[in-house]
Amino acid sequence: MSLIDFSHFVNELATLSGQAILPFFRTALSAESKGTGAFDPVTEADRAAEAVMRQLIKRNFPTHGIIGEEFGDEAADADFVWALDPIDGTRAFISGLPTWGTLIGLMRGGRPAYGMMHQPFTGERFFGDGGGASYRGPGGERRLRTRRCASLAEATISTTSPALFDAAQRAAYDRVEARTRLARYGTDCYAYCMVAAGHIDLVIEAGLKPYDIVALIPIIEGAGGIVTAWDGGPAQGGGTVVAAGDRRIHQAALELLAG
Repeated sequence: MSLIDFSHFVNELATLSGQAILPFFRTALSAESKGTGAFDPVTEADRAAEAVMRQLIKRNFPTHGIIGEEFGDEAADADFVWALDPIDGTRAFISGLPTWGTLIGLMRGGRPAYGMMHQPFTGERFFGDGGGASYRGPGGERRLRTRRCASLAEATISTTSPALFDAAQRAAYDRVEARTRLARYGTDCYAYCMVAAGHIDLVIEAGLKPYDIVALIPIIEGAGGIVTAWDGGPAQGGGTVVAAGDRRIHQAALELLAG
């Protein structure tokens, strides 16, 4: 199948997962914590959405692999591998804030090939294939383009929470933030889509899993931006990530992160 054909299928995944999630949003839904340390929430909405996406993928593409947040990995070494995060931003979700989204990514040969961020509550979809990126929402559909930003002094930076960095990572992040014009926290996958849309210039995060970032790479790159690890290498494996709309501030951020 071509990526154009896959885009139709991804839209179907987004629609069905959204239908599974929305009945739980802004209800008395309880959340469990995955870990024994810091609160890492998961809900029935997360599980229901990933389950319906996995079922559809397996029915239509039985040879494809799947990497998912809630139910682990299957055939992760396949040529085509789906990366699924049913609710990226579960903390926002359980707080009633609409800054979460469903991430649906497709890798081919280990490289991100197509991605979508779907926000079913606001009715927005951000999607791209690395060569182009688009937005579809209440205001219609339009192409996504990052904005020019020549220096960090002009930049808006975002991270989900500085508290999620370890001590060394926090010090490195603070070096970059101190040079920027404006910082915003708590936006999870939405911040990356705002880079693609030209409203935010830089996102810096750490501790990511592949399903947190694979879908977002083709969107940002398709809009003219760049996504790498802190050392400048590929970002699809997760870990430390820098996403920027302009290569000039991306390079400036990498230099400051390196110390």
